[in-house]
Amino acid sequence: MSRDSAPRAAVAPLVLALPRGRILGEVLPLLARAGIRPEPAFGDPESRKLRFRSSRPEIELIRVRSFDVATFVAFGTAALGIVGNDVLMEFDYPEVYVPVDLKVGRCRLAVAEPASLSREDDPTRWSHVRIATKYPETTRRHFAARGVQAECIRLSGATELAPALGLCQRIVDLVASGRTLRANHLVEVEHIADITARLVVNRAALKVDPAGVGIWVERIREAVDAV
Repeated sequence: MSRDSAPRAAVAPLVLALPRGRILGEVLPLLARAGIRPEPAFGDPESRKLRFRSSRPEIELIRVRSFDVATFVAFGTAALGIVGNDVLMEFDYPEVYVPVDLKVGRCRLAVAEPASLSREDDPTRWSHVRIATKYPETTRRHFAARGVQAECIRLSGATELAPALGLCQRIVDLVASGRTLRANHLVEVEHIADITARLVVNRAALKVDPAGVGIWVERIREAVDAV
């Protein structure tokens, strides 16, 4: 069988879950180098579809919220997915195998607070913090490792508004350029983790179909290494 032969003829296509949002534009060229290109409807802003064919008959694409990619993969409804390790840290699914760092979507998970507060604040002296975040589990673990009790208020978006509206003084969120923080008069005061997009695989799918799933892990790995 040649390298480009479809190893999974006559069986259902593998589902690859892709995240909506900012990293998708960096992910698609990488997938193209691996030989996976979505059908035209994938790029149509008017399309309401969530499930798409690809240039490879053995690969089907779904486009979902980034936080849902890990769940689709963990429960086996998608064999493969692409998601930031911020999501993986938050859910920590044992069913998810993470074989490849795609080295795109670079940002960081950080603690931020109002610039006016940071001038006299000392994070090393915190014993209890109240924090708005969409990463409560990651936040609690981070502060527990320092002996700090974290009271987390879960927000799914607009986290930067929390200090200005008096919900709490501090947030934990993703930071790329820092422009959103500056626009809301916030500054980073503590680094939690560096974040990149990762290829994730359902462990059971890889065990049941090591050739069919494994070949795409290797092709995507080669596409990353070729950059």
